[in-house]
Amino acid sequence: MREYVTLDLETTGLEPAKDRIIEIGAVKVMDGTVTEEYATLVNPQRKIPERITELTGISDEMVQGKPCIGQALTELLDFCKELPLLGHNLMFDYRFVKHNAVNLDMSFEKEGMDTLKLARILLPDLPSKSLQSLRLYYEIPQDDAHRALEDARTTYRLYERLRQEYGEQHRELFNPAPLLYKVKKQGPITPAQKRYLQDLVKYHRIDLNVESDSLTKNEASRLIDTILGTYGKIER
Repeated sequence: MREYVTLDLETTGLEPAKDRIIEIGAVKVMDGTVTEEYATLVNPQRKIPERITELTGISDEMVQGKPCIGQALTELLDFCKELPLLGHNLMFDYRFVKHNAVNLDMSFEKEGMDTLKLARILLPDLPSKSLQSLRLYYEIPQDDAHRALEDARTTYRLYERLRQEYGEQHRELFNPAPLLYKVKKQGPITPAQKRYLQDLVKYHRIDLNVESDSLTKNEASRLIDTILGTYGKIER
C-alpha cells in the first residue's frame, strides 16, 4: 500500500528562524487517491508583510481568530502520523515545520519525496521547474495559486503524473528518503527581555508589528538591538 501526505505552507518569509507560518495545507493520499485533507490559516502573531499578502491573498484580517502555531502543528502532526511527506521543494516546508515543532517540544522526523528534485532529474530541458510551470506543462487544473491546500493538491497530481510516466524506469527516484535537518531549540522571550522591550516601546512610542509573547529569546534580542540601533537607549 502506497500512502503519503502532501504538504504545503504559506509563510511570512523565507527564514524559519525569523519568519512565521500563516497557512498549512496537507493532502493524505493512498494508492494514488486522496483520502483526507487538512487546511488551516495560522495566526502568526505578527503583521503579515504587504508583499506576502499580494502574493497569497492572505491578510492580517483573515488570520485574526485563527489557531496559533501550537494548535495548528498539533493538528498537522496528528494528521500526518508516521506517513512520509511529499512536497515541491519539500525541505522549505519541512524546515519551517520542524523548526516550530522543536521549539514546542514536538517530534517531527520524516522521510519524503520532492517533485522539484524529480523534475530536475526527469525533465532537465524544461526552462522552469516551478510548481506553476510544471502544472501548466502537464495541464493540471488549479483554482488558487499560492494557497497552501491548492498547491498541495497540485503537487500530489504532479507527483502521480510523474510516477505514472517515469515510475517503471526510475522506481528508486520515487522512494521516500530521510529528511535531514537539525534544529536547535530556541527558548521563549525572558521576563527581563519582555520588560525591557515594553519599556523601549513605551519610551519611543513604537507600534510593534509582533506580539511580544510569541517571540523567542533570539528574536527578542534581535528586535531589542534593532530598536536601540534605530531609536537609541532610554535616557534616564
